[in-house]
Amino acid sequence: MSSSGKMIVVAFMLLAVLGCQKGEEKQPAKAIIPVKVSKVEFKDLDETVDYVGDIRAQEEAVIYSKVNGKIIEKVKEDGSLVNKGEVVAYIDRDEVGFKFEKAPVESPLTGIIGRVYVDIGENVTTQTPIALVVDMVRVEIDLDIPEKYYSKIALDQKAKIKVDAYPDEEFSGRVTKISPVVDLSTRAAPIEIAIDNPEHKLRSGMFSKVSLVLSEHKNVPVILKEAIMGKEPNLYVYVIENQKAVLRKITVGIRQGPYYEVRDGLREGDLVVIMGQQKLYEGAQVIAEEEK
Repeated sequence: MSSSGKMIVVAFMLLAVLGCQKGEEKQPAKAIIPVKVSKVEFKDLDETVDYVGDIRAQEEAVIYSKVNGKIIEKVKEDGSLVNKGEVVAYIDRDEVGFKFEKAPVESPLTGIIGRVYVDIGENVTTQTPIALVVDMVRVEIDLDIPEKYYSKIALDQKAKIKVDAYPDEEFSGRVTKISPVVDLSTRAAPIEIAIDNPEHKLRSGMFSKVSLVLSEHKNVPVILKEAIMGKEPNLYVYVIENQKAVLRKITVGIRQGPYYEVRDGLREGDLVVIMGQQKLYEGAQVIAEEEK
């Protein structure tokens, strides 16, 4: 081979080597994807149905005068404690033939004066409401339960009650009455929930949020709802193993707040991705930050 031919061969070899090097340079390294993870842990969860209702006193009574006349004295004011038989107000009888003798208006039960409806000097009859007395030691809430939940309701079943007046406090109640019939128009059954109220924090007329506990799941594995992808029955999460993403199919149970019960697919301590899963794929390398 001539010298010129050798030079052409060498030139082609150099071009081939350089071309291979450029091809290798074009292949980018796989990126490490940052994610936030949370450990699978065990918690107690409650299966609940939520309602709203108005609180009322277990016992309350409107007091009426037994005679016609004029209010001459008020013994009790709004918010006063009163015992059964104790006088709330006095009336000057407006009856011909009777000597002056003030007539007492007495409370029919022990409780609190919720409202005094009359003022001194006001004329009243036997049809005029004088005051409202309420027994606040125990209060009640009436609810209408849809037919589909009727079989899951039982006497003494637990309920959790929240009111706006005490946003950081939860009150505990129990089912005390269940109607034996379902209303034809609403397809719901009335029930009654009673709440012990020794400190009188709950007042008649308050608006309440009620969570009726259908079942209690003790010490079950849970994950945050942000981790779950897909739609039932095909639900998935990404689990981190050896700094790599692994797609795992799961089965979930009940939900309470931000947590879902995990029935299958995960173990305690598994690191589940709760943020950044949109960029992941099977086997992706990750750098994980654990949720505190």
